[in-house]
Formats: sequence, C-alpha cells, structure tokens
Amino acid sequence: MCLRSSPPRKMFTLLLSTLYHIYGMLDNENVLKQRDPRGILDFIGSQPGQLAHNFGVSTAHFSGRPIDNVVFAGMGGSALVAEMAATWPALNVPFVVWKNYGLPAFVNRNTLVICSSYSGNTEETLSALDEAKLRGAQIVIIDDGGELLKIAKKQGYILAHIPPCPQPRLSVFYAYRALVEILIAAKLAPNHDIADLESLAIPLEKACAQWMPDVPKSRNQAKQLAEHMAGKTLIVYGGPLMYPAAYKWKISANENAKNTAWCGRLPEFSHNEFIGWSSHPVDKPFAVIDLLSSFENPRILRRFELSERLLSGMRPKAKQLAGEGQTALEQMLYLVLLGDYATTYLAILNGVNPAPVALIEKFKKELG
Repeated sequence: MCLRSSPPRKMFTLLLSTLYHIYGMLDNENVLKQRDPRGILDFIGSQPGQLAHNFGVSTAHFSGRPIDNVVFAGMGGSALVAEMAATWPALNVPFVVWKNYGLPAFVNRNTLVICSSYSGNTEETLSALDEAKLRGAQIVIIDDGGELLKIAKKQGYILAHIPPCPQPRLSVFYAYRALVEILIAAKLAPNHDIADLESLAIPLEKACAQWMPDVPKSRNQAKQLAEHMAGKTLIVYGGPLMYPAAYKWKISANENAKNTAWCGRLPEFSHNEFIGWSSHPVDKPFAVIDLLSSFENPRILRRFELSERLLSGMRPKAKQLAGEGQTALEQMLYLVLLGDYATTYLAILNGVNPAPVALIEKFKKELG
C-alpha cells in the first residue's frame, strides 16, 4: 500500500511546491527585477504626471475656419485616447475614431483630422494623412517621431510631440493630455477641462502607491488580479463610460503579458454576446472582469447585475472592479492604471518580459 501511494504523494508535494513558487514570486524582489529589466512596473506609477505636460497647443494655432466634425486616425494604443475622449470631455461636434486606411467619405475642409502614431510610421495613419491633405482638411499630428514628425515639420502642421516612453502603451496619459489640449484650442471643448484633467495627477499617484511592487500581495489588488488571470484568457467588459479602460486592459494583457485577451461593451453585450456564454465551449478557461462606475446609467449597472445572476454556472464568476474617484474621468483613469499593474504582474507570472513586442515589430517589417 505504501509503495502504491508514494507516487501520488510525491506528485502532490511537487504540485504544492510549484504553486508556492509561482504564487510567491510577485513578492520576490529579485524575480521582479529579473523579469522586468526595463522597470515597467516603476514607470507605470509615473503616468499620472503625464497629465500635467503642456504641449503648447493654443487657439492661435488654428485658422479660425469652421470645424464641423473631428476624425481621429490612429491604431492600437495610439487610438485608445480617442476612445477615452468618447467618455470625456463632452464635445460640441461629431467625433469619429478611424482605424483604417484612408478616411471616411464625409471628410472635407471643415473637418479636423487628428493623426496619431507614437512611432510616426504607422502605415494606416500615414494613409489617412495623405487623404486628409487631398481633401483639404485641417490637420493636427500627435507623435513621438518617425515619418509623421518629418511631415508635420515640413508642412507646418499643428504638432503635439510626445516625450519618450518605454513603449507607446505607456504614453497614453501624455497622448490624452495632448488630445484634450487640441480639442480645447480648437474650441470644441470647455477651456476649464484642462485644469480638471491636471487635478487628477495627485489622487491617481496615490492610487498607484497601493499597487507598487513593494506592497505585498496580501494588500495588493493588482498582484491578486494577476494570479486570478494566470493561465487564462482575459475577457474584460465595460459600460459606455468605462469601456475605454476595458480596451486598455485588453491591449495591456496582449502586449505586457503576451496573453490572449478580448474586451466587450455593455449594453451591446446583452443583445448577442450574453447568449454565447450559455453553451460552447463547455470548458471555459477565461478570467472575466467587469469594470464598473457609479456614474454609469443605472440601467447599465442593472445589466451587469442581471448578467452575472443569469449566467451563474455558465461562465466563470466575474471579478467586478469599481472605479474610484469623484468623477467618471477619474474612475476611468484609475481602472486604466490598475489594469497596467495587473497585466504587468501577469507578465511576471507568465515568465515574459513585459516591455518588448518583438513579434509585432517582425510583422510590420515583413508587411513592408
């Protein structure tokens, strides 16, 4: 009997040892430094300060020509700030996020086209810029260099130049500040909005302090979330106000943790995706995260509540995370930062360096 029971006991002991190793590593300073050699975890906490960066864009830069609508052309993390602008500030003209080649057919000389690319070499964005020039649109550039910067300087376009960051996804707060500054200068948003944005730097820095590497897992929500997500595909949901944060979680899980992830939006979820959870696949290796805000329409919050109850036993129980802050904007940025930390800790657990995105760079090179 002893001989027969020995192998299972050894396997059980090995499993416990492995679990202890995995789930103790986020409090191991040496492991964190080894797996995060570029210090992404340290850089995340500096992001709120980006909101105070003055890009120097003013009303004087604009010609005074009427602006009937705005098209924001960008891809990936560069387009994220446009999604955020759909939550705040409240614009007085239609605002379209364009993630494609060319531009929508309605673009004309009374359209403000904002072309955003951190590298400055994103081919879809360069294509949109070419089309904007042909249509005689009013053009603004947000970038950190590359071809867009060369064109902006040569043509004299309004330019918001992003300071260097380890990766484009860590320059989102810079780009958001730049976009808000542009919209105010173009008289499409209230002038006081820039002060509202700047005022969030200190409370958001305080929020980051509770998720930093030196805070043990027992008191660190971001580390706990990383362990919850480990080994699973992440699916993040948000209502209209918090969807941009959900989108950022998806991007960060993909690029930081090299982990599959998707995001969805309510109320659309209730009309199709909801039923998808009720059947296949039977095995569901997913981590579901709901990003909530007290500022969402009460009917949106009711949809979250009802979805969780009716799908009980059909999908993994959702981790519901409530944004903290005095405004919808503050709550959205709070959740963005929490996601940055959680997905970077997930990278540590996955055994990958959170900084590089080598395969994306290889894809771009082979695409030509």
